[in-house]
Amino acid sequence: MSDKLFGTDGVRGRANSHPMTAEMALRLGAAAGRFFRRDQRNRHRVVIGKDTRLSGYMLENALTAGLTSTGMNVLLLGPVPTPAVGYLTRSMRADLGIMISASHNPAEDNGIKFFGPDGFKLSDEAEAEIEKIVAGEIAPAQPGNIGRAKRIDDGRGRYVEYAKTTFPGGQRLNGFRVVIDCAHGAAYRAAPEVLWELGADVIPLGVEPNGFNINDGVGSTHPEACAEAVIRHGAHLGITLDGDADRVQIIDENGKLADGDQIMALLASRWAAQGKLRGDALVATVMSNLGLEHFLERHGLRLERTRVGDRYVVERMREAGYNLGGEQSGHIVMTDYATTGDGLIAGLQFLAAMADSGDPASRLVSQFEPVPQLLKNVRYTAGSDPLALAEVQSVITAAEARLGGTGRVLIRKSGTEPLIRVMAEAQDETLLHEVVDGIVAAVEKAA
Repeated sequence: MSDKLFGTDGVRGRANSHPMTAEMALRLGAAAGRFFRRDQRNRHRVVIGKDTRLSGYMLENALTAGLTSTGMNVLLLGPVPTPAVGYLTRSMRADLGIMISASHNPAEDNGIKFFGPDGFKLSDEAEAEIEKIVAGEIAPAQPGNIGRAKRIDDGRGRYVEYAKTTFPGGQRLNGFRVVIDCAHGAAYRAAPEVLWELGADVIPLGVEPNGFNINDGVGSTHPEACAEAVIRHGAHLGITLDGDADRVQIIDENGKLADGDQIMALLASRWAAQGKLRGDALVATVMSNLGLEHFLERHGLRLERTRVGDRYVVERMREAGYNLGGEQSGHIVMTDYATTGDGLIAGLQFLAAMADSGDPASRLVSQFEPVPQLLKNVRYTAGSDPLALAEVQSVITAAEARLGGTGRVLIRKSGTEPLIRVMAEAQDETLLHEVVDGIVAAVEKAA
């Protein structure tokens, strides 16, 4: 068994295969309970949410067994978005929050994400400590100190009410026809409810989960489904979420897609004009387009980059006191409202901009002209390391030299799958394709 359990976003893998087994979930629950239950005299509590995958039942029960065995009281929320777990962990004064989800991955995968008592994801250091506990002997609680488990029936309702408070007071969405694609995932009830209660004419999509269809042809990884629905229904806007609703893509009335970079550009410039953008800076990852950086510079704002992963964006935001950040993939982090990416609340902020400006979505989704960007994924054999080979590094170095100062190359391993992501940006699209294809070919040969 590998000592390394945590990736860039919790523990993730194929259900019923290491590390996503009932046995490992039980040990993770027990280890997390032991880590957080430092005071043996008081009762401690943990909230657990999940998305709609069939394996969520298995992992929820195993985690509950592990947590209660070390004296934690467990509050079960059922299917709720990941940001709801962050919110409710803090709201319910819990010591720990857990979300069972593999986000945008297919239904056969699953994952476990941990949140601290402040509602933010755990640090690398805390995860490393939990890994150490997992690897050793985990002391159970005394019989009289075993925890209890209780289902919280109104967890989704609490999040729905909170999400509505993030929309400007006094405004309603009357007259807006909105397609909301929930990817058959965790927000399949919460997101349509919020929009309807704010007055929108809601066209729900991806709201019939069956345990196997999460992210299947719908959601932010398949925005074409939402785009088609927007055109067919003559909607003003499409909001498409991923399986746990912590990321979003926006579709305008013409079916055009706006990724996280465009959404962040809109919010940054809008908040800066309102005096709400702290530090005159936006935090994004190395994957964000150069066009976003140039856009911010023209507005007198800065882009601070981090490694890939919304947790690293949040860490930088908290260190410097910034309140807006995110990823090109659609994680939009607004710490004035949420402790992690929240696709629904980001969608509400976009709708607020539409309501305030009177502009159609098509005018707001094109904040800047992106520098041509190409991303290709190369699958490799787990345990191998193609990027460490001299012949692959030589090809990468040559590609960087060809781009000079007119573009950039970014090569990285996925934190959740055995994939190497090859990305480059350049104004010359012919050169761009040559550079990426050359690197991909070298990695494929080595893999």
